[in-house]
Amino acid sequence: MQVGFIGSGNMAAALARGWGEPVLCSDSGSGRARALAEELGGEAVGNRELAERADVVILAHKPAQLAAVAAEIAGSATAVVSILAGKTQADLRAAYPGTPVFRLEPNTPVEVGRGALAMAEPDAPVDAALHAAVRERFARLGAVVDVPERLMGVAGACSGVAPAYWALLVEAWVDAAVRRGMPAAAAQELVIGGMAGTAELLRRYEGDTLTVRRAVASPGGSTARGLDALERGGVRAALSQAMDEVADD
Repeated sequence: MQVGFIGSGNMAAALARGWGEPVLCSDSGSGRARALAEELGGEAVGNRELAERADVVILAHKPAQLAAVAAEIAGSATAVVSILAGKTQADLRAAYPGTPVFRLEPNTPVEVGRGALAMAEPDAPVDAALHAAVRERFARLGAVVDVPERLMGVAGACSGVAPAYWALLVEAWVDAAVRRGMPAAAAQELVIGGMAGTAELLRRYEGDTLTVRRAVASPGGSTARGLDALERGGVRAALSQAMDEVADD
């Protein structure tokens, strides 16, 4: 399956690097398509040529450009996969009538094969074999979770934003350790290692967060006091507010 990226920004580059194959890509004049093609092999071409040559066109341009790009490549795309925030499958069908359309919310860890990708469940008839082929293609980059269209905004607020949220948490945690005299490099190694290991532990325990917390937090112990400090600091309220800000966008 030859994919082509219309738009060569950070998310498109992460997907392309995850697949590690020569790419067809375009941009609106930034030069990022040429740089991506030079990095991975492939070609930077115009939108129309890309749509004619690719088996699947991945829309990675700005959401506001949906109508303009669709008009430019009208009738030439075999299938379209959108990673455009806020654009529903109905929006895509209106822009690309008669063309199979799919919607995904990936995140940047696809670059290292550890992505979490939300795939909208088809809300209109679609070729089952094509749907399976598209899903398998993206499943090479991480875990694909099927999500109803109405919850895709919530899905993006769970996984799409995750790298930024975790990076902020790591920054704050490392800063706190440095304030207490820990060298930054050592603090980073410990915090990032703890984050990665805990993720694997949570997978093993099938998301049982209570069991994982109880294994570390003895009643009245230092971890319990630390958790209490996080609760007093409003970590749950902050995450709830962040969910509302992103999911409602």
